[in-house]
Amino acid sequence: MLSLTSMASSSIRLIHLVDWHFQISEHGPPKGYIGRKPGKRKVEVCPRRASLWDSFRSGFLKNNISQVIEPPSSVAEEEEVPQQQEVVLLERAQSDGTSEKIIFSSAADVDVYELQALCDKVGWPRRPLTKVVASLRNSYMVATLHSITTSHEGEERKQLIGMARATSDHAFNATIWDVLVDPSYQGQGLGKALVEQIIRALLRQDIGNITLFADNKVVDFYRNLGFEADPDGIKGMFWYPR
Repeated sequence: MLSLTSMASSSIRLIHLVDWHFQISEHGPPKGYIGRKPGKRKVEVCPRRASLWDSFRSGFLKNNISQVIEPPSSVAEEEEVPQQQEVVLLERAQSDGTSEKIIFSSAADVDVYELQALCDKVGWPRRPLTKVVASLRNSYMVATLHSITTSHEGEERKQLIGMARATSDHAFNATIWDVLVDPSYQGQGLGKALVEQIIRALLRQDIGNITLFADNKVVDFYRNLGFEADPDGIKGMFWYPR
């Protein structure tokens, strides 16, 4: 399993399965699971070298077994929605005189047909669009990379070139899914920037444990971001209908 050594002055853990197989649909693309220790939380900062399970437990017990845990309030609290963050990752002039910006957004709208075309480009098997729409709607965060090209006349063309999404309990844990970048834009550091930006966006929401599933082919990609396989010997477990 993998652990991210540090980001935003806190330690991050990532869990990667060595012998595993995960599919979103019957033939969905495999993903990678990242686990992150709680960073600087309002109540307590967990020690960086504590075990991963200790980091999970700390969110409930705060390392104090005698602590009295107050029951949840009966008053329904308004659900906090992550604020949209936009970052210009790249700006360049093209040989034909047009200009291009690559923009990361943590809450941009996604055209499901444009997303399907992007999945086709990276070679992912198609999934039912109704389920894709549901997965986006039910995600805690949907992060995108868009290329915005401006012509001489000032006309803009916007194209989806990357995406990742995260599900979460809105308190302690989040899992990143469906990380993909248009093949024609790969090799420019945009995949790394996409993952780093979505992690930072989750950290701003005080989400402490961040996880994802990774294909064996991209383990080195996550290692280069600071992830370490199998923290504390913890393994992910899967159940499949027989």
